[in-house]
Parts: sequence; C-alpha cells; structure tokens
Amino acid sequence: MTGNTLGPAHFGRPTRLGRAVKAVILTVCCAAVLIPFVGIFSTSLADRAEITSSGGFVLLPHGVHFAAYQAVLSGGVVTRALVISLLVTATGTALSLVSTTLLAYGLSRTDSVAHRPLLMTVLFALLFAPGIIPSYLVVKQFGLLDSYWSLILPAMVNAFNVVIVRAFFMELPRELLDSARIDGAGDWTVLWRVVLPLSRAVLAVVGLFYAVGYWNSFFSALLYLNDTSKWPLQLVLRTYVVNNTSLGVDQVGAGGSSLPPQTAIQMAILVISIVPVLIVYPFVQRHFSKGVLTGAVKG
Repeated sequence: MTGNTLGPAHFGRPTRLGRAVKAVILTVCCAAVLIPFVGIFSTSLADRAEITSSGGFVLLPHGVHFAAYQAVLSGGVVTRALVISLLVTATGTALSLVSTTLLAYGLSRTDSVAHRPLLMTVLFALLFAPGIIPSYLVVKQFGLLDSYWSLILPAMVNAFNVVIVRAFFMELPRELLDSARIDGAGDWTVLWRVVLPLSRAVLAVVGLFYAVGYWNSFFSALLYLNDTSKWPLQLVLRTYVVNNTSLGVDQVGAGGSSLPPQTAIQMAILVISIVPVLIVYPFVQRHFSKGVLTGAVKG
C-alpha cells in the first residue's frame, strides 16, 4: 500500500457546498410537511372575511377565532364520533397487541404444535388479502353488522405485523431463554418475564401501526355500520369534508346566531382528527431507534 491511499476520513468530510445543499433540501422537505399542517390549523382559526379573501387557505391569520371549534364540539356529532374512535382504537390496539404477541411467540418456536401449518397460513394471509364481498359475508354471518366489533375483529391480527414480531423474537439471545427454562420457568413465565421486557421497542412500534390503522379506518365503518350514530370520527370527517355534507350543521351551530364558515369547520374537524396521533407519536418515536439495537448483542 502506498502513502497516497485515501482514508475513510477523507471521504466522510462534507464540503461547505454539500452542507449547504443538504440544509436547503431539509428546509424544503420540512416546509413541505409543515406548511399544510399550519395552513389547516390557521384556517380553522380564521374568520369568514379572511378565508374568503385568501381563497379558502389561510397561512397566517390576523386574528384567532375559536368559533369553529365551539360549533363542532357543541353539536354532539363530532364529539360522539371522537369518543367512538378513541374507544375503538384503544380496545382494538390492546386486543391486536395481545393476539399478535401470542401468535408471533408461538411461531417463533420451531418446536411448537402445528408450527409449519400456522406459519404457512400467516404467510398466505400476507400475500392474499380477502375481498370486500367475502369479508362482508363473514361479518354478516357472525352477526356483527351495526356492531363496533365489526371495526375491531376483522383487523385484529395483521399478518405483516405478526411476521415483524416473530422475526424480532427469533433474534433475541437464545441463551437468556435457555437460562430461564433451566431455572424452571415455563413458556408463560419466559414470555412475561424475559421476552416482553426485551420487546418493548418492537411492540411499541407495532402498537403504533395498529393504533393508526384503527384511528384512520373509515371504510370498515362505511361497509358495516348502517346506523349513523355509531360512525367513528374518520367517517364523519369523510362525509362532512369530502362529500361536503352538513351532518346536522344546524345542530352543530346551535347556541349561536350565525355559523362559522364551512371551511373553518372542516379544518377544525381535520385538526381534531390529527391531534391524537400527534400527541401519541412523540412518545413512541424514541422506540424506533431502540428497536434496531435491542436483541442485536449475541452471546
């Protein structure tokens, strides 16, 4: 080797032009993500004259008006749908995490009963999803139409999430599991005392996937729920914003002589639907990096 060879430090040092280009690209990407959120929130706080003059999208409002939020939350339609979405998301996420963890733990053990048939079934479900009509007939056959369980049970186990959790379980140090079994621990004890504490990161990420899926789902409610009083928030949001339907706007605006602009009400409902995910995500985001490292140390 000659003395003219270039080391890794030479190639890893960014130039000023490179840093400037990266800064510009990151700024543009952040602006592209933040500006729509800021515009939605600002429009929900603007008055009718400002919304009309700006063409329906206000980036920086001159004044703050909470009339749209008062109208939305006082009518009962959005408030009831918000409570339904929260209950469905909490219940569905808890049941999905329990069922996914148990199934993935069983599939991670190659000596478990019916290991290969169950694994093939999960992989088959991952590759071939059921159609709308078969899913509807199954839900109808079990008597789940117009029931909140129709929003939970069909989506309770996701094959992709099962594969992710199973792969994580199989990468855990086998020495820990063998040591626990030598000390007399059974399968449930190993799962509860050893596997789950090491799997908090992947379970948090998968739980976030499930929670976002339940929270954003509207097609299941549109397909299975005929009673509009049982609609979750996303279906109310779709009907009111996308279809431009009032959903009892006269009741929403009860208590005030004049209603806020319709655009402000639509943006207020959008903000209400986004806020829960924005609140939960920062507490789970830190587990993404931990999930890469947990279980990576081999004995």
